[in-house]
Amino acid sequence: MMRYISDNTQSIIGSKIREMFNMALKYEDAVSFTIGEPDFTASKEVALAGCKAIMEGKSKYSENAGLIQLRKAISEYLYEEIHMEYDAASEITVTTGAMCGIYQALKVILNPGDEVIVIEPCWTNYVSQITMCGGKAVSVVALEENNFNPEINKIREAISFKTKAIIINSPSNPTGTVLSEATLLEISKIAIEKDLLIISDEVYKHILFDGTKFTSISSLPGMKERVLVVDSFSKTFAMTGWRVGYVAGPSQIISNITKLQENITACVAMPSQYAAIEALKGSRLHLNMMIDSYKKRRDYLASCLEEMPKIKYNKTTGTFYAFVSIRETGMSSEEFAKDLLNKKHVVVVPGTAFGDGGEGYIRISFATSMEEISKGMKLLKEYLKEM
Repeated sequence: MMRYISDNTQSIIGSKIREMFNMALKYEDAVSFTIGEPDFTASKEVALAGCKAIMEGKSKYSENAGLIQLRKAISEYLYEEIHMEYDAASEITVTTGAMCGIYQALKVILNPGDEVIVIEPCWTNYVSQITMCGGKAVSVVALEENNFNPEINKIREAISFKTKAIIINSPSNPTGTVLSEATLLEISKIAIEKDLLIISDEVYKHILFDGTKFTSISSLPGMKERVLVVDSFSKTFAMTGWRVGYVAGPSQIISNITKLQENITACVAMPSQYAAIEALKGSRLHLNMMIDSYKKRRDYLASCLEEMPKIKYNKTTGTFYAFVSIRETGMSSEEFAKDLLNKKHVVVVPGTAFGDGGEGYIRISFATSMEEISKGMKLLKEYLKEM
């Protein structure tokens, strides 16, 4: 049957995140730190808005680009959050999560063989989606010594005549790094000089700690016309299963993303869109509660990890991930993760799930309960002491 599977499809490698998740299913008592999904659900007001839309029959097709009411709400939200003006009718399209937004953006801009620079360690789907669109991912490894901010000269060295875009993710999955404004300024200078697009994945921009400030690269001088801002309701509003995201950017690119969406999903489910309007226009109390909870979990996790031998963790300033160095153990990331699972039934993600630049690290998601974190940390400490 393999002759029916395209070469492109065969070149796509499954995620090691899901591999570890699936391996853990055989253990009923497994403590999982794998999936990057809030253990919270959407606020009561958001849930009611979605239910109300269903009960009122607002469950038909919307415009391919999404309800204009939602796009107007997104436009107002972007102006409030990143101080950028985007026309609701022509510069914003609502997508089935940020994941589809990134895929459709890549599909619009890439010709076969075009290159896209990704900064490793990075969310593994970037590389797969670039490949799915006929492009080639070119990795620039960011080092912990630089707080996982990429070295600008390495980005310059990675650019060729085939380079079309750079993907940045700040705050970053998996490292939790919030790119400094100085780094963003240097990247913006390169983009202008080399006539490149920037795809800015901003899905974690509200999950910040210790007074850390977020800067959108779209707000820097000369960048609005060459940046695609991608965001989602999944992390900010705990709406992962509602599948609502959006892309904001130059109208010519946005209209083509919408054109592709017409042929892929038609539109985002209308009840989800009404729920998203409520999320944007409603209170931020639910969001603030989640961020406070994530900070307490991060601080507790850090205090536990500090007491453990052979590992090193610098507190992340964004997201709900801890990127932990296990280099002193002498084991590879994958060996460590699988051995920990088999011996203690604790599931973490090997750093190589996020590219070769993640070797020597594991990712721990603390988007889970304090009870599970406490249990998992005790087992991890036991494992390291026995080692």
